[in-house]
Amino acid sequence: MKEEGLEYRKYVVGAVAFVIVTIYIIRLFTLQLMSDDYKKNADSNAFLKKIDYPSRGIISDRNGELMVYNQPSYDIMVIENEAKDHFDTLELCQTLNITREEFNSRIAAMRDRRKNPGYSRYTQQVFLTQLSDQDFSIFQEKAFRFPGFYVQRRSIRQYGFPYAAHVLGDVAEVSEADIEADDYYQPGDYIGKMGVERSYEKQLRGQKGVQILLRDAHGRIQGSYQNGAFDTKPVPGKNLTLSIDKDLQALGERLLEGKIGSIVAIEPATGEVLCMVSSPSYDPRMMVGRQRSQSHRELGQDPWKPLLNRSIMGQYPPGSTFKTTQGLTFLNEGIITSQTAYPCYRGFIYKGLRVGCHGHGSPLPLVPAISTSCNGYFCWGLYHMINNTSKYGSVQSAINTWRDYMVSMGFGYPLGVDLPGEKRGLIPNAQFYDNAYKNGWNGLTIISIAIGQGEVNATPLQIANLAATIANRGYFITPHVVKEVEGEPLDSIYTTPRYTKVSPQNYDFIVKGMRSAALGGTCKALGGYDFAPCGKTGTAQNKGHDHSVFMGFAPMDSARIAVAVYVENGGWGATFGVPIGGLIMEHFIKGHLSEASERRATEIQHKRINYGTGDR
Repeated sequence: MKEEGLEYRKYVVGAVAFVIVTIYIIRLFTLQLMSDDYKKNADSNAFLKKIDYPSRGIISDRNGELMVYNQPSYDIMVIENEAKDHFDTLELCQTLNITREEFNSRIAAMRDRRKNPGYSRYTQQVFLTQLSDQDFSIFQEKAFRFPGFYVQRRSIRQYGFPYAAHVLGDVAEVSEADIEADDYYQPGDYIGKMGVERSYEKQLRGQKGVQILLRDAHGRIQGSYQNGAFDTKPVPGKNLTLSIDKDLQALGERLLEGKIGSIVAIEPATGEVLCMVSSPSYDPRMMVGRQRSQSHRELGQDPWKPLLNRSIMGQYPPGSTFKTTQGLTFLNEGIITSQTAYPCYRGFIYKGLRVGCHGHGSPLPLVPAISTSCNGYFCWGLYHMINNTSKYGSVQSAINTWRDYMVSMGFGYPLGVDLPGEKRGLIPNAQFYDNAYKNGWNGLTIISIAIGQGEVNATPLQIANLAATIANRGYFITPHVVKEVEGEPLDSIYTTPRYTKVSPQNYDFIVKGMRSAALGGTCKALGGYDFAPCGKTGTAQNKGHDHSVFMGFAPMDSARIAVAVYVENGGWGATFGVPIGGLIMEHFIKGHLSEASERRATEIQHKRINYGTGDR
């Protein structure tokens, strides 16, 4: 029995020993192969990997004016494993011009793995960003007193002019979502947040470099590891040339002072956006440095929404500018000819329905209907198209045909401009109206879309693009605000023509109508210009005062500029839209304003619209 007990204990001891050895082997395997904690510790004792940030690409306007450039900035980095508890925290706070509470909150945020998943006490972590030159100089003098704290040099954006904030956008520290979406970024990095800074982020940001520095047992830098054999140099970001004309942009922003609205100008032959004004705006220089968060918060709380780019995000009724699309559609579908005349007895009056109009000759054909902006003419045209069941079979088929024309002209969907946040507007189809009118509908039910009211909505960019399409007699190139990216071609979408469903010859009648409007019709304020402008007014109905709208281009043949103006609650199209559009065209074509035009620009600049105090 004694031998059996000994034999049993031998097996127990052997099993225990086997388990212990197995545990040690697993632990060693885990430490050496599965975990990098000790590797990080060893590496951090021997090496310091210092990121070399590339200079971000600069941004110029179409004439070479420097609009966005870089200036030096300094971040404070910390390796907690090297930071000694006995350094004077209060002195560090005074040196960096922060409070003790801010110090504590920054350390806590840095250690929070939910917000900073790459945290390790053995590697550099961002402690404080964007020191001023003065604070940097003070810190440099005392840096030896704060072991574990280092300076990381990089650059931040500077904006040369107070213009084009919505086009340029801004740069800010990356969010958690940015880091998760792209492993290029780590906490403390910067990324474009809006405008071309966002849409061309990958071109502008460049590629980071890395310096591997060797340290002794006391953590002192001894120089580059193997003379920099494993270092990589940063690759600067690519420079952008905008299609924007800085001086034209400045004039547009000046003309919309004290008003809510937008001006968009396009070069028809290329689709290049010459100016994109959204008012109210803000000075892009507000969004630089450590005050960016406060500035962004204040702008976001402003009831007039200065952060909103109304040129691509504002969705408005296009008003009578939309009549050009109707005339083109009716011509192409054979609903009318250029000589078809419709009556207008101060409006469209039929079966108890009346859509009012101002006084002019009646009946009248297409060209004078465009020139005088006759509501009756285009209401009759739409009614005869939608109710033409012999041609289309049903009102549903007719409205979908109509919808396809509108979409081909750039409405109903985002055009694809190279800026984030573009809205689509609204072009209704058969399903839309079937859902809205369960008991049936016809041409009279939806008659207001013929004059750009009712369910139709468009962005100012889409209206400007319509002017460019008419100037080109039937095609457009997707509008874009970047003219050139250093070292690479533009996306083909910004060089390829997009043709509408309308035959080119039908555009000639619309052009004649718009030229007639400038010579003596609703745009007669353009008649004094010698560069053959063409125009179309719009007075878009609104719950309050009507919106003032204008769309035009110049010269009549071989147009160099197409423009749309939208002034909220500005009244008649001729009140603000036409004179502002004329000044924009004159400045671009002539290179400057005449003395008389400069006086007119000053008058418009100082005209204010009372919008009340309601939240917009």
